[in-house]
Amino acid sequence: MGFEPLQQSAAYAAAASACGARTRWLELGCGRALAVERGPLRLVSRGPVWEGEPAPAERHRAIRRLARWPGVTLVTAGEEVAGFGLVPLVTPLHHALWDLSGDLRAGLAGKWRNRLVRAEAAVRVGRAGRAALERLVAAEAAQRRARGYRALPAAFTLALDPAALRIWDWQGGAAMAFVVQGQSASYHLGWTSPEGRAAGVHGVMLLRAAEALAAEGVRWLDLGTVDTGAAPGLARFKLGTGAALKRLGATCLVLP
Repeated sequence: MGFEPLQQSAAYAAAASACGARTRWLELGCGRALAVERGPLRLVSRGPVWEGEPAPAERHRAIRRLARWPGVTLVTAGEEVAGFGLVPLVTPLHHALWDLSGDLRAGLAGKWRNRLVRAEAAVRVGRAGRAALERLVAAEAAQRRARGYRALPAAFTLALDPAALRIWDWQGGAAMAFVVQGQSASYHLGWTSPEGRAAGVHGVMLLRAAEALAAEGVRWLDLGTVDTGAAPGLARFKLGTGAALKRLGATCLVLP
C-alpha cells in the first residue's frame, strides 16, 4: 500500500464533523475522496485516493465529477492534475515524506545525526497522554499567534480519535503529536521551549517517534510542508531525516 494522507482518513472526517463541518465519502469509480463541506463550499484536500494507477484522463474525469453539486468545489490533489475545468488558484506545495522501512539512523544527514548524538546523551523523551496533548495544544496556539502562521483549530486536534494519536513529551517543555491511519502517519503538531531547543529535544523526539511508529507497522510518515523560502531552517530539519520531497497538485477550482 502507498501513503494515504491524513486529510483522506476516517480520523480526519470524525474530527471535522465534531467541529461542525459536514463530511461525506464520494466513490469515483477509480478511487474515493473525503469531501468536507461548509455552506456552499466543498473541499477535497490531498485527494482523491486512487485505486491502482488510473490513467491521467481517468483521474481528470473523476475530479471533475466532484463538482456535481450546487456549490463551489476546491480540490488540492495529492499529485499534479491539469485540464479543462480545473482552474489553479494556489501553487503546489511540497511535503516531506519519510519512508520508515529502512535503517532510520543510516538515512540521517551528517549534521542532523551529529546534533542527535550530542542531544541523546542528556535528553530522555517518552510517550504521553491527554494532559500532555492539552498542554501542547495551548502552547502551540500561543506560538502560532506570536509567529503569525495558520493551522487547524485547537478544537480539531482535541476531537481526534485518541486511538489514532501518538503523543510524545519532554518534561513539559517540548511535545509532538502524530496521527496514525494504517501504514501511514502524519506529524500533526509540535512545540518546544527555549530550553528544549537548546537541548536539541525535537531531533531526539522525532527519531524516537519514527522508530516507535515503524515498530507498530507504519511505513510512511508525512512531516508536513517544506518551504525553503519562508522557513529554511525547518525545511532543512525535515529533509535532514532522509525524507523525500513530494510535490502536491495545485489547489484548483473545479468546474462542473
